Amino acid sequence: PADPPTPSPPQPHLPQPQPATLLAFRFRLAALRPSTAVRPSPRARRTRSIATHAAMSFLRYVKLRVPSATARPGPSIGQALGPLGINMAEFCKQFNEKSEPMYEKGVPLRVLLSAYSDRSFKFEVRSPPTSYLILKCAGMEKGPASPNAETPSGFITPEQVYEIARIKHTDDMRFHLPLEGVARGVIGSARSMGVQVREWEDIPEDQRNAGGQ
Repeated sequence: PADPPTPSPPQPHLPQPQPATLLAFRFRLAALRPSTAVRPSPRARRTRSIATHAAMSFLRYVKLRVPSATARPGPSIGQALGPLGINMAEFCKQFNEKSEPMYEKGVPLRVLLSAYSDRSFKFEVRSPPTSYLILKCAGMEKGPASPNAETPSGFITPEQVYEIARIKHTDDMRFHLPLEGVARGVIGSARSMGVQVREWEDIPEDQRNAGGQ
């Protein structure tokens, strides 16, 4: 008698193809969702930037505070960039072009500039100082000389804390941190400035319009 036919091995289960519209929808969601796994760290980006400029040597970092879209050569910038031989006018031009679509004119922005031996430079525009954002939300021109937790000088709402944290979260040094942790840092900065975080309805009526809801 003939041998019985050898049974074929079981075929692996393959997922059914999905409609193109669903795949496209998921692709758009993935593109919109921030990914900390793909984004390189600030140190990796700076290392790669330095490697691409192997013909020149890196000198040092320079920290600046420059008003958005209104930078111009002056003593504050000159004292930092002059000894490095960097063209102040060129820096101001590039900074104004880069910061104008990001913030309103005149908003103080922090800048981290990388200076090289051939007098070239690269820079990163960072968010405004946390203290500036808190004062703006509280409607205050400046913080008190002696902050007192018992008698707060101003108030901000949890919603405003969240918005400030979102702005700070865009910085390279914070993008990998949980947003909640950044918000807690904002609350701590506000407390040190004599500004309390309260719900809108709990803020005294005479101070509700100071910084806006």
